[in-house]
Amino acid sequence: MITTAGLTKVYRSRGRDLTALDGVDLHVREGEVFGVVGQSGAGKSTLIRCVNLLERPTSGTVTVAGQELTALAGRGKRTSRELRSARSRIGMVFQHFNLLSSRTVQGNVELPLEILGADGKERSRRAGELLDLVGLADKAKAYPAQLSGGQKQRVGIARALAGDPQVLLSDEATSALDPETTRSILQLLRDLNRRLGLTVLLITHEMDVIKTVCDSAALMKEGRIVESGTVPELLATPGSELAHELFPIGEVPSSDGRTIVDLTFHGEAAAQPVISRLARTYNVDVSILGAAIETVAGLQVGRMRIELPGRFEDNVVPIGFLREQGLQVDVAGPEAAPAPRQPAVEPPHLAHAVKETAK
Repeated sequence: MITTAGLTKVYRSRGRDLTALDGVDLHVREGEVFGVVGQSGAGKSTLIRCVNLLERPTSGTVTVAGQELTALAGRGKRTSRELRSARSRIGMVFQHFNLLSSRTVQGNVELPLEILGADGKERSRRAGELLDLVGLADKAKAYPAQLSGGQKQRVGIARALAGDPQVLLSDEATSALDPETTRSILQLLRDLNRRLGLTVLLITHEMDVIKTVCDSAALMKEGRIVESGTVPELLATPGSELAHELFPIGEVPSSDGRTIVDLTFHGEAAAQPVISRLARTYNVDVSILGAAIETVAGLQVGRMRIELPGRFEDNVVPIGFLREQGLQVDVAGPEAAPAPRQPAVEPPHLAHAVKETAK
């Protein structure tokens, strides 16, 4: 549904070139919720604004729903009619809501429809449907100043859906909200994804957002995507930075004569007493150094760090037992021996404001 290939964005500032995007290849499948996570300055916001060409890429291509938007952009500053039409099928939700204070809630939702030339009756009907969809039917006549942060974001989501888009882009939509409101907005995005078949691309710096709502994810650093895949694939990939960040279980302690092992549990294995079986079967004292278990992308996933007595050579059989139980096993620390080769996650397949978005 969304593909970028070799996407580059270079800004000129004070006589210097600043590279915000450095050859980004991204593939978002139709109907999934895809999260891009990274620290401030990683290039996330530039990426999402290049997807709908609010920012013109320096080079590379952007394709949405089979249509190459970069080919529609032209060379001038004016937006072509074809690009405006393509943008109407891409909704965008902003971090700070971007609502017009002089308009009512209904008026804000109707704005994109006005720009698209819909008549008053159609605008009113569509706005009413969308406000009901996001749970704000009773706030149609209110003004933004009378709403909470979560309610403002729901209005922003309704407005983004006004043009009946195939794709919804979310630019840090929950970063200004408290945790409880964040959960409700994320649940709304997931519900819309399922009910409307929306493809959702969201950017965030919060790992909890990835855990709560995303089917797939990518990690950005210094303008590049350094890791991407479905969330279960990433959690099962040895050495995955995203998996480590999703389930932090501390640093590897220094312990001579001991073997530190990181375990990842998936599905049914997460509910099995594997550690107690290990201790009974091999009469080994197992120390649990840290653990976490959560539901991610609809699957129960857990991570655990354990310590076994003796060096790696003394624990080959117990470690083999853990692998036989269907666990992802990584021996941690400087004493680690290489784990059996496993399939890597497949690389991604190559292939200012509301008015501008509606255009």
